[in-house]
Formats: sequence, structure tokens, C-alpha cells
Amino acid sequence: MQGVGFRPFVWRLARELEITGHVLNDGAGVRIEAFGPVEALEKFLVRLTAEPPPLARVDRIDIADTDPAPVPVPDSFQILGSGEGAVATGVVPDAATCPACLADIGNPSDRRHGYAFTNCTHCGPRLSILRHIPYDRASTSMSGFPMCPSCRVEYEDPDDRRFHAQPVACPDCGPRLWFEDADGREAQGDPLAVAVQRLRAGGILAVKGLGGFQIAVDAGNETAVRTLRHRKRRPDKPLALMARDLDQILGYCSVSEREADMLASAAAPILLLQKAGPALAESIAPGQDRLGVMLANTPLHHLLLAELERPIVMTSGNLSDNPQETENAAARQHLAGLVDGFLMHDRDIVNRLDDSVLRLDRSGVSMLRRARGYAPASVRLAPDFDQAPRVLAMGGELKSTFCLINGRDAVLSQHIGDLENAQTFADYKKTLRLYLDLYRFRPDVIAVDGHPQYLSTVYGEQLAAEFGIDLLRVQHHHAHLAACLAGQGWPLTGEGSAYGIILDGLGWGEDGKIWGGEILKGGFAGFQRLGHFQPVPLPGGAVAVREPWRNLAAHLRTAFGPDYRERLAGLPLAAALEEKNMAMLDRMMERSLNSPLSSSAGRLFDAVAAALGISFGRQSFEGQAAMALESLARPFLKEERGYAVDFKSSPLCLSFVALWQQLIADLHAGAADGRIAARFHLGLIGGLADGLSRSGGRPGDAVVFSGGVFQNAIVKDGLTGRLKDMGFRVLNQENFPANDGGLALGQGVIAAARYVAGGD
Repeated sequence: MQGVGFRPFVWRLARELEITGHVLNDGAGVRIEAFGPVEALEKFLVRLTAEPPPLARVDRIDIADTDPAPVPVPDSFQILGSGEGAVATGVVPDAATCPACLADIGNPSDRRHGYAFTNCTHCGPRLSILRHIPYDRASTSMSGFPMCPSCRVEYEDPDDRRFHAQPVACPDCGPRLWFEDADGREAQGDPLAVAVQRLRAGGILAVKGLGGFQIAVDAGNETAVRTLRHRKRRPDKPLALMARDLDQILGYCSVSEREADMLASAAAPILLLQKAGPALAESIAPGQDRLGVMLANTPLHHLLLAELERPIVMTSGNLSDNPQETENAAARQHLAGLVDGFLMHDRDIVNRLDDSVLRLDRSGVSMLRRARGYAPASVRLAPDFDQAPRVLAMGGELKSTFCLINGRDAVLSQHIGDLENAQTFADYKKTLRLYLDLYRFRPDVIAVDGHPQYLSTVYGEQLAAEFGIDLLRVQHHHAHLAACLAGQGWPLTGEGSAYGIILDGLGWGEDGKIWGGEILKGGFAGFQRLGHFQPVPLPGGAVAVREPWRNLAAHLRTAFGPDYRERLAGLPLAAALEEKNMAMLDRMMERSLNSPLSSSAGRLFDAVAAALGISFGRQSFEGQAAMALESLARPFLKEERGYAVDFKSSPLCLSFVALWQQLIADLHAGAADGRIAARFHLGLIGGLADGLSRSGGRPGDAVVFSGGVFQNAIVKDGLTGRLKDMGFRVLNQENFPANDGGLALGQGVIAAARYVAGGD
């Protein structure tokens, strides 16, 4: 309700229906006192939910008669100042520039023509500038910019769309934009014109965006893109693009009608689109058949892109895996060696926000990263969560988020990053403390991952001791299952169990081993492990995650025994393995030295990719090998059949001996890599569907998919289609990531269920 123009909407509606009274914001949402004829009040209630402002979300209206009515009854309807109280209302995500504001900055006769910080109640910064609730100007980083008389008139006029738009500003009173060179000298002239000239000349620029600094370069300049990769030490990971408008995107990608709507939404995410048409710089997304593209989403971006002929690369402004820079001084210090200049401004970024990343699959939307435009909008849980305690869930180690559960509202934080990085962990702790203050949230219980060494777990233990409250440990894959159920409105109690196919890289199992390819059955209160991938050594532990050849050797040894390399005789793959220290690796696996057993699905993908020479020695980012394998397979899916998957029982175990036999035979036969990749994907889909039936799943049963492997569209779409054909009810995740970015939500609802079941 806050920061979306809801109060002026109520004011205008009340005037139209000749209703008197008042409206105000408080911590719990919007409070209205309305007086008028019964017929007018009934129309008022209907239209409150039917015609809200674009960014508003009405979850519930509570109605009570005033008794007794005030004397005299108010003779007008007023908007009152914000009240206090417990914070239950949500914080609105930042929103992309609306059409009306875009028209303002493009109109030479408008006083905001060309102004990079134009906004209104329908668009602009929210979470990124907010320090605390209620959402008033004094609570934001706009508090340092007193409004000029013209802006004040708009701000105080309920008929104006900028009424109580807290970031409202203009060139006379708002933030200032400038361009400075890498040495700190401010350039003369129009800063946008300077930035455009530098980009056209192949320069690499730091741009202070909405939720942090971004790095921009001409997407059609291969030399400039390669230079950026070299300076940023990012050799392979795909780079995101920003385009001026949909027509510009259509020059390089195919876009469906629904994808166009997603791109143009107020969230304005990065959307993974199929490549089509002339290529931009090849180095943008090497080995991928999709491009990550977003539309310009702030006035600054619109003004910049309007003068450029091609899209630009727009990637995070950070060093290596560090958090995105948000402060001017820190950006100058840390990005000076990466960029040739800075497009800067003086509005502080309070909360760091990366860009959200989505993909539209045949089976629905996949949210790969949830941040700007979506966070921190709450996930609405089932009605019986009203009885649940207040839970703080800490999330995982990678793609970390945390979650606050307060009754039916689950507030999942924006993507923060990998806590193995010290600066990211510091940012995680800072952001968590800010949310606790922002929502005035005091948890009754804290939920953590079962892995004892996760930094989020260790910090959760410290907070539980600090608050003097209970700590609950939640198994990693159970949390994945529960997260998907929560997003589907699964009740806290009484619904029964669902099956879960959970595929990811690594997670701490209940038996102290590493899980990652699991068939589960359960709900919020508990789960059973019905089946899993055959455990395979992880030689070198964490090193094996980065070096796919190790996983290949482990899978082949598990399938064929110590003489596994004899099966590769004559293949280039055999020569590639011989260049590694195989004697030591074999000894490690034979003696179980730093080679824990793992049922990881992610490591199976790495092994198959390595067999095809993809990222054989090392992958420079998580998922690189699997992403390339998916792209390679896609053109061959319709004409291929999958490899066979075997099963062992007691408990059910998916064995890949037959799969590896067929794959190696195809290598000897000279089959195309893409065909082998397709046969692997299709075989895995068939094996999982068969495994679910063997685990007791029957038509009509609910099945959820979760874990990072379900970012793979072939697996997600293929398994969805197969199981629906078999009569299962498939529940996919759309509103938050299937990867560890959604883990905290699952932890939170499990903790709530345990607490309620325990009678606390």
C-alpha cells in the first residue's frame, strides 16, 4: 500500500462517490474512515479492490462499523499524515519508469525534459532508497533534497499523480548528474552526451543505477567487450544487455507476446531470450543460445539509450565476486581499474539491488534471480499461517537470501550473493539487520540450513543466542520441497504430502552425506527420502565442483570399476584424462581420501559435459558446463531418444551404468556432441519419471520440482510434460528461484509448521 499512490486514489474515489472521512498510512497498511449512504459505501468497497493504482496490491480489507459515529460527521474527505503501529504492510519494490514520466522527459516543453531522476507514484525508486517505514520522504535518501515550490505544489495536490511521491524532484531541487574521468576529474558539458560519446568510441563506463553501480559497454564492439571481460576477470559468464525499446531487442532476439509483456512490466527484469537475427559481440554469451536482455528501466537509462544505435552490455559494477558497489567513493576506489569513466549522481543508494533474471519456458516462468522489481514484495501464504510464529529463516551459502515470516506474509529478501565472499557476507548481515529494523521484526524462532559450516547457519546460531529464542535446523532438500509448496499456497496443516524431485549441486543430508539428486515425499512437517541418485565420489571435495574432469572420472569409476579408462581407448577423451594426475585421483577415490560420496545431480551434468570436452579442466562460474550442455542439446531434442537409466532397490537408487555405456559407445561411433547431449537430457527425464512411479507416485498425486538443476529448461519442461501425461499434478516455482535463492522461504515455513505442531 505504501508509496504507490493509494491514498490519493482513495481520496479521488471518495470525492466521486460523495463520501466523507479520511485515509492515512500506518504500519499495518492503509486505514480509512468513510461516512456516507450504504449504497455509496458498497460501491466504494468494490472499487477499492477493482481499480487500485498500478503498483498497489490489495491482500485483504478488514471492515468494522464505527460505533458510535462521530458528531458531527465529517463534511469532507481528507488525507491525513502517517500513523504508527506494528509494521504489517509490505515495502513496494522499485518500479521501472512509467509511460507518463517517459513522456515528461521526452517533452521539450516540460520542466523535467531530459531530467534523469523523474518519477511519480506509479514508478521510481522505493526499496533502494528506503531507510525505514512508514514510507515518507524523511525515511528515504531523498531527505537531503528539499522540494522546490513547483514540486511542493505537485506533492501536495491529491489530483496530481506526484501527490506524496516521496522521491519527487526536478532539475531545480533534485539529484544532480555528472560525468567524471577515471582520474576523478569532472568532464565539462552535458554528462549524458559525454557518456554517449565515450561508449561509441569503445569506452567502458561505470553507471550509477537504481540499486548499485553498473558497467556499460557497446554490445556490438567485440574488442570493448573482450577488454571488459579481461579487466573484470570474468572470462566466460554471460553478460546482460540493456536495450532502448522492444524494436531494438527484436533485431537480435525472438520475443513472444508474453515475453514482451514481461520485459515492459514495472519490474523490468533481465529476460533470457532466444538469439535471432544478426549477432552482437560474440563474447557477450559464449556457448549460449540465449541472451539476457532488459529494457531501459530508469530515466537515466532511457536518456542514455535514446542516443545509441545498439544495445549496451550492462553488468554489475563490482570486482570479481564482490557485491555491487553502491557508494561513489567506493566505486571510484574499486572500479577505477575496470572503467574509463563514471556517470554519477548524488542520490544515495540505501539498499543494494541486483537485476532480477527470468526465463519463460513452455511450463511457465522460471525466476532465476529475484531482486530489483520483485523484492521485497511478500509471498502470500495459506490462510492458516495466521497461527504461525514469527520466523527468521537464514537461507543457504550460495545465492543467499533470508526470509521473514509474519503470519501469512513471507518477505523474501533480494538476492545477496555467495557468502563465501567476505564482503558479500558483510552485506548479508547488514541487509538482514536493516530488514529487522525496517519491518520492526522480532522473531520467535530462527531457522537455518542443516550444514553446520554454512556462514548463514553460524550467524543464525549467534542471532538465536542474542535474542534468546529457539533455533531449528532444516534439511536442505526438504527446504527446497517446502519452498515450492509455500509458493503454491499449500496449507500449514492438513493437506497431506506431495512428492518432490529435488535436483541440485550439493546439500547436507540427514545421514551426514552429500545429497543432490533426490526423490522425496512430504510436506512442511516432515519428509521421507524415497529415492536418490547413486552416490559417487567427489574427489577433491569443493575442488571437484570447479573441475568437471574429476566428476567424469568419478562417475566412470563408479560405473565400470578401477579399469574404467580402458573403455576410452582411442578417444580424445582418454588423452585429455592422461594429462591429469589420474594416479593420484584414483588413489583418492580408492582410499576415500577427501572424496566424500555424493548423490549430486549437478555433478552428473558436469561429468557428461566433461565427456564432451565442455569446460573439461575448469569452469569459471557455477553452472557453466551444464548451461553449455543444455544449449548444445536443444536443436536435437525432437529427433532423439534418451539413454537408459537403471534402478536398484532398498531404497530406490537411480544408477547410470547403462547411460554411461551408451554414451561411451556413441563417442566411439562419432556421434555429434549435440545428439549425445540431447540423449542424456531425455534419458534423465525418463529415468526420473520412472523413478517417481517406482517410488509410489500415482496419477493425481502432487509433484514439485526444485533445486538449481531445474534452471535447466529442457529438464523442467520435459519432466513437466512427461509427468502431466502420466496424470500427475505438477507444481512448479514461478515467483521465486528453484535454486538456493528460494531456500530461506522453505526453511521458514518448515520452522513454522514444527513450532505449531509442537504446541508453542
